Amino acid sequence: MSLTPDEIRTHLEALRGRDLPTHGGHTLAYVYDSGLASADAIGREVLAAFSSTNGLDPTAFPSLLAMENDLVGIAGRLVDAPDGFAGVVTSGGTESILLAVLAARDGRPDVAAPRMVLPTTAHAAFHKAAHWLGVEPVFVDVDPVTKRAVPEAMAAAIDDRTLLVVASAPSYAHGVIDPVEPIAAAASAAGVRCHVDACIGGWVLPHLRATEPDQLPWTFAVPGVTSLSLDLHKYAYTPKGVSVLLHASAALRRTHLFASARWPGYTMLNTTAQSTKSGGPLAAAWAVVHHIGAEGYAGLARTAREATLDLATAVSGIPGLSLAAEPDSTLLSLTTDGSCDVFTISDEMLARGWYIQPQMRFGDLPATLHLTFSAATATASDRIGRDLADSTAAARASGPVPVPAELVAAAGSLDPATLDDAAFDGLLALAGLGDGAGGLALPERMAPLNALLDALSPELREAILLGVIDRLARPSA
Repeated sequence: MSLTPDEIRTHLEALRGRDLPTHGGHTLAYVYDSGLASADAIGREVLAAFSSTNGLDPTAFPSLLAMENDLVGIAGRLVDAPDGFAGVVTSGGTESILLAVLAARDGRPDVAAPRMVLPTTAHAAFHKAAHWLGVEPVFVDVDPVTKRAVPEAMAAAIDDRTLLVVASAPSYAHGVIDPVEPIAAAASAAGVRCHVDACIGGWVLPHLRATEPDQLPWTFAVPGVTSLSLDLHKYAYTPKGVSVLLHASAALRRTHLFASARWPGYTMLNTTAQSTKSGGPLAAAWAVVHHIGAEGYAGLARTAREATLDLATAVSGIPGLSLAAEPDSTLLSLTTDGSCDVFTISDEMLARGWYIQPQMRFGDLPATLHLTFSAATATASDRIGRDLADSTAAARASGPVPVPAELVAAAGSLDPATLDDAAFDGLLALAGLGDGAGGLALPERMAPLNALLDALSPELREAILLGVIDRLARPSA
């Protein structure tokens, strides 16, 4: 049975009723809000206008190629790209990272069992790239205080099987810029590529240089940096999903280009992982970037940065809460003193209208709260500070979430490699998450579940969460 347009609109409005808000600065992860209604409007207009175009063949839609080349050029100038640099527009940071690893791997066909060296704070997209592309990740612990990569340890991890070294500008988890200069120098000395993941910082950090001249260097101006990723759907405030992957030369890019004429159809020719792709996101990004302009982005960056620093100052006056690291950009990472836990604070903030992302412990790094500040968040930074203080006080009053020892023991007895449906259903029932029909019933407050996951090994967390998403992502009756 078909639905009328009005029925569809009503149904979609109901479906969105439980979604996090994408505007107004209340969602401090996942979404980015410039607060500029005109930028949103032109982005939506152009997204729709170009939604039917196809980026598969640039000769069929030369407008898309022209806009892509223009965006790559603008991004390159932002990050000091050298003469002869090349780039591509991708669907997001993960695809940019996958292609950077692919280019490094296929650029060294002589290495039979390739490796890449990365700090433990590098984005998990590198883990996906390692898994999909057969590149062994060599993880190097970061400094426990600054949360930055340790250059000497990174250099020591490079061997004759290394084909890529990774640094972040900034890291997502803690919002700090890795010391790219010595890391890139070590990579260059070993004849190895160096990728800087600036997906979240690449469109904001350059606009802060004038007011923060002591910013750690991280762009192509650093000798040895061979590729760099930056997302437009983050701090360029464009519709999702658009990222840019830049290479210091066209030769370095060539090894992630793909062509196949070995079938009777059209010759497949791709610059990215996708073949058919709507031109809507690319065209919308082009429109928004040119609408806001360089001066506009500088103002938005300063606004988001000032809000970040203001809240960092406010945190110093909240008992039980502290900075996990001094912020280098517009990301804030918070931790507790043990009198409460970050998971309860996250739930308390959500009850007050703010989504703040809880991050679980890893190795010697404690569990944290992640806050991404957009320009639209700045007007509410005082309220965020007050609500954060109240939420922390409430969490301290209730104390850390108790995790039943028998539940941890039951979960810990499972082998992540052999976790089947029966064992997972038993675990759900023990945790009070089963719906009695093989499905999943998520609680309103997530702190008890997050505290349980925090007590488990990363491998077991992964296995359990794969089971969770498997049950959530099933056809409706």
